[in-house]
Amino acid sequence: MSAKLVVGLDGEPSGGRALAYAQRMAKLIGTCEIVVVFVVEWSPYSFQTAEENAERHKRREAEISIAMERVVDPALAELKEAGLSAKGVVRHGDVAETINRVSIEENADQIIVARSSEGGFVKRMFGSSTGSLVMSASVPVTVVG
Repeated sequence: MSAKLVVGLDGEPSGGRALAYAQRMAKLIGTCEIVVVFVVEWSPYSFQTAEENAERHKRREAEISIAMERVVDPALAELKEAGLSAKGVVRHGDVAETINRVSIEENADQIIVARSSEGGFVKRMFGSSTGSLVMSASVPVTVVG
């Protein structure tokens, strides 16, 4: 059996719990790829000058680079050290919509995120984003405690 799991990380300890759960699931499944996703919240609905748009693009690129370096790359290293197949994605946008979109693009079988009291991704998500993700995701969503 082969599967693909999408794991939403938030840069907080809660993301480590989601990653650990995904590792356990991948080992139980056997042949499995894990797609690690970090979403930088970003609204496309703002009106700016041409100069502000140029600066915004530079900021987006810097945010992607920082997220890859600080969150996604360490997670990928951990997964690869455990002998698992993995890749990373950093995107800008709405958290729930973006994670779901990545799961569709990757033809994923499941999305894994973590519940948290630390704040970060899940604090944002346990409001409208978690509800949106759970209610509208194209695949099953596991929320890890």
